Amino acid sequence: MSFPPPAKPIRAIAFDMDGVLASSEDVYLRVGTETLRRRGKPFEDALRHQMMGLPTMVALQRMIDWHRLDDSVEIIAAETEQTFWELAGADLAPMPGVAAMFDRLDAAGIPRGVVTSGARTYAERILTAVGVRDRLRFVITADDVRIGKPDPEPYLMAATEHGVDPAEMIVFEDSANGCRAGVAAGAYVVAVPSPHTHDHDFTGAAFVADTLADPRIAAVLGLV
Repeated sequence: MSFPPPAKPIRAIAFDMDGVLASSEDVYLRVGTETLRRRGKPFEDALRHQMMGLPTMVALQRMIDWHRLDDSVEIIAAETEQTFWELAGADLAPMPGVAAMFDRLDAAGIPRGVVTSGARTYAERILTAVGVRDRLRFVITADDVRIGKPDPEPYLMAATEHGVDPAEMIVFEDSANGCRAGVAAGAYVVAVPSPHTHDHDFTGAAFVADTLADPRIAAVLGLV
């Protein structure tokens, strides 16, 4: 069970949301496919991977530019949000290992927050739906930052919210853009790919975990 140790003891956690805590990436695939189907366009894997981890409006603008759509980003954003909740249903659930990990973190008194590229209203609704909102110290969203991932700003903000040095914070990410943001912030980054991001580039991450139940995560957090 080899992995590089953190430079400093880990005192806090910052989770990405989509694909790490919530299975929302499954729904996003269907939303993107449906949104582009209405316009006679395909939702290619190459486009989807480019969009993952980016702030919502930036990601949707990438979709518009890719297919040279006539719609404004505001129109696409409103449409995709409505479509998301129409399609979510039973597909929206906690990712594997989330409940057990939160129980162990509660017992150890390790604080945690979320850093997501989604909007505030969307994030609050998702986190409530998967049952973890009231177990978080804070939620940083696209509405709170100037730039967003892959810039380090959101994770530097998370370290400030926790009152720790970035090197004392572990970041869990499932996308290349999110991983880049955590690494650039100076955090200890663990990649936890979703089924949609296994082929992403996680350069700079300490290791790539199968799920949040990976025993290396417990070892880094001192939960063994």
